[in-house]
Amino acid sequence: MRFDVNCSILFTGLPLLERPAAAKAAGFDGVEFWWPFAAAVPDDHEVDAFVAAIEDAGVRLVGLNFADDIAEGGRGLFSRPADRARLRDNLDVAVGIAERLGCTALNALYGNRVAGQERQQDVLALENLALAARKAAKIGAVVLVEALNSYESPSYPLVSVKGAIDVIENVGEPNVRFLCDLYHLARMGEDLTAALAHPLVGHVQIADAPGRGRPGTGEIPFKRLLDGYDGWVGLEYKDPGLDFDWIKEFS
Repeated sequence: MRFDVNCSILFTGLPLLERPAAAKAAGFDGVEFWWPFAAAVPDDHEVDAFVAAIEDAGVRLVGLNFADDIAEGGRGLFSRPADRARLRDNLDVAVGIAERLGCTALNALYGNRVAGQERQQDVLALENLALAARKAAKIGAVVLVEALNSYESPSYPLVSVKGAIDVIENVGEPNVRFLCDLYHLARMGEDLTAALAHPLVGHVQIADAPGRGRPGTGEIPFKRLLDGYDGWVGLEYKDPGLDFDWIKEFS
């Protein structure tokens, strides 16, 4: 098991381009990011600077979100009719960054519901996910579909393992996988052991519940759950003190 840091949640007191080096200095060899740019298609200079910051830090980009609008309260673009063109313009940029950095996991957040457009959204999401999966397959990457919790994301429609898996199976592409975020699933009362054992799991992220704090501050028995897991585990918890001593329990 290897821990990587989501630098869109931790180390956010630093400028974006300084976070990979800070993660390396803290002992991590991997990082992940939500979409790190203001635009869905940033200019080449911004992309080059982001790639250089990760390469210079000597860390691996484990995961990257496609354009997501999280900073504005969004939860992805994949099902949003008004953002169809913007999302599709973003696909090649995100896959290109992933290819340059050897990243093999791209998170495709489904998108919040738009009243009266639910059916249209579900059709569009499957089309966009299939397109993203085919582009990702060219670089040996998977596309991840995530379930969030309805308390913090009341307009997001995928709030269970079943909901996410149904979408993945309906896409019909072999490289679409489940992003198993134990924090969100715990908030929804899911069976975490069963979720981790699902054959479509493509990546795991953690934060303790109910407060989204570091492991050991809440109710989730991470040591037991992750025993035997040999993939990357993304740290997505809120901890302004940047205390990583709890990781020693897993060594």
